[in-house]
Amino acid sequence: MIHVPEQLAASQAKFNGDEGRAFIARLPNLAEAFLERWQLRLDGPPMYGWCALVLPVLRADATPAVLKLQLLDEETEGEPVALRAWNGDGAVRLLDHDPDTGTMLLERLDPARTLSHVPDSRTAVQVIARLLAHLTALPAPGELRRLGDIAHGMLDRTPRVLERIPDPEARNLLADCAAAVREVADEPGDRLLHWDLHYDNVLAADRADWLAIDPKPLAGDPAFDLLPAIDNRFDPAEIHWRFDAMTDILALDRARARAWTLGRVLQNCLWEVEEGRPLEAEQLEIARTLRATLRP
Repeated sequence: MIHVPEQLAASQAKFNGDEGRAFIARLPNLAEAFLERWQLRLDGPPMYGWCALVLPVLRADATPAVLKLQLLDEETEGEPVALRAWNGDGAVRLLDHDPDTGTMLLERLDPARTLSHVPDSRTAVQVIARLLAHLTALPAPGELRRLGDIAHGMLDRTPRVLERIPDPEARNLLADCAAAVREVADEPGDRLLHWDLHYDNVLAADRADWLAIDPKPLAGDPAFDLLPAIDNRFDPAEIHWRFDAMTDILALDRARARAWTLGRVLQNCLWEVEEGRPLEAEQLEIARTLRATLRP
């Protein structure tokens, strides 16, 4: 019987309610079914994040791989689409996929060597920027979610959320974020975005120094991908440097990059308020900094 970590069960219950609990209940049988279907043997203890169970396995020919089981939703259903488009070039390679359940068989990277373990955060930021420049060079497949739809949806939700924010400074800050999004929402771009490229989602491999994992892909402007490298390993003194370094490496228009990064802050803050959680100080600090004048 496959062991489901308690932390994964708790996060599924917290974020997905009854649907998450039902997913956890069927996980052991689901894992056993795919171990048999794809002729896999377990090869180590399970790994997990807040949404997925990842089992190290060996294929029939003894090739190392991982079996990834996760709840199929609008964020996860695009993952195999993006991985097929990248085809292992800058990202983990997809070996097999079941569209009915979202279960994936992926090449095995080295989970002990993530970009989070690189001591120099500036080096880590540059690695992410170079990966993003490579990954977002591709046009997005047509079936992916569109940033334009997401942006207009955020703008529709913003007035109701602003009414729930008691602090006037925070309320004005998010209103300014929405104003920035409004300026670019009708030109959302069409590149293949990762959406969640933070330092723990970049792993080392034998065939490449660094590869991206766990995309939640969108079709849109690459500038919408900058925030995870700014707000993870957060350092308020580094906000300007990280933004400048990434916009330079990705050759982005700075005004549009500022607007879309403020849009990403807005997205995070909308989620927090709608879920009844307080706004994160880091998000507000990033918004304050980017709202101010940046170098031309």
